[in-house]
Amino acid sequence: MDVSFDRRKILTPVRLRELAQRSDWRGWAQALSHFGAIGLTGALMSQLWNSWLIIPVFMAHGVLINFLYAGQHELSHGTPFQTKKVNEAFGRLIGFLMIYPRDFDQIQHFAHHTHTSDWEKDGELAREPYTLSSYLSWTLGFSYWSTRIARIIRLARGVVVEPYIRPDQHAKVIFEGRVHFALYALLAIGSVAMQSWALVLYWIAPMMLMKWVHQMQNTIEHLGLEHSNDIMTNTRSTQTNAVMRWMCWQMQYHTAHHMFPSVPFWKLKELNAAIEEGAGPPHKMSYIAFQIQIIRALMGGKTEADYPQHEVWIIPRANGGAMRLPAE
Repeated sequence: MDVSFDRRKILTPVRLRELAQRSDWRGWAQALSHFGAIGLTGALMSQLWNSWLIIPVFMAHGVLINFLYAGQHELSHGTPFQTKKVNEAFGRLIGFLMIYPRDFDQIQHFAHHTHTSDWEKDGELAREPYTLSSYLSWTLGFSYWSTRIARIIRLARGVVVEPYIRPDQHAKVIFEGRVHFALYALLAIGSVAMQSWALVLYWIAPMMLMKWVHQMQNTIEHLGLEHSNDIMTNTRSTQTNAVMRWMCWQMQYHTAHHMFPSVPFWKLKELNAAIEEGAGPPHKMSYIAFQIQIIRALMGGKTEADYPQHEVWIIPRANGGAMRLPAE
């Protein structure tokens, strides 16, 4: 999308090409470490069902599964691996696990990058303005999962309603939806036949119950910022720790990603430093501070529509402390 500053003042074409170099070994290191961590927490769960320790391990397992979407997101951009087929293969695997088909997600996400924060065209803004109840339902995962499951069923029926999906793309997402639906049905039938709860206990339940942690990342990236074409004012980065950045494939440097989406995840910290030097620091908040602010903003019967569309209305107060709400 267009922005109100010259990107060439931040990065020269030569420097951008250097930062945009893909690396198979970097991709494998990230993917295998993430899947390995899921395997480890899954193995620990199998040993701890009769112990109270199952609770934190179950939670960690679910959080790790949900943050696989950060990988799917990067894989849709084709940036983690130099080998294109590997990007696609891992993207389809994670999309299946996330109940979020890869081709559909890629089309939706590209619409989001092209029309960020445009209510009419942004693929990730296909919703009504948040109320407190709808925001909490989405963040806790209730409406999130019902939407994902209903979409798979709808696509399997051959129905596409999303305006950002072109008519020539309908056949692709319908076929993908039908493949997903058939595979989920086979897994369900197989589990019933084998009288096994393994898929529920180690995949579905932890993923669905711990969605709220990943939703803190999803909601912080653009909500409460300008609905404009300026990436520096419509996109927010996140203040967090190294473990969370690893688990989220460095996507907390979200402004950097939106400004130069061709740069792979492992170069985003370096890219972010260049942006801060050339264009100033992006909007940035911590997960908890943002959630406090947005919940306060939607209390008292207010909705997202009550706040200015072309101003930043979720911002941290200088020097920390309480968050400043927009005026009545």
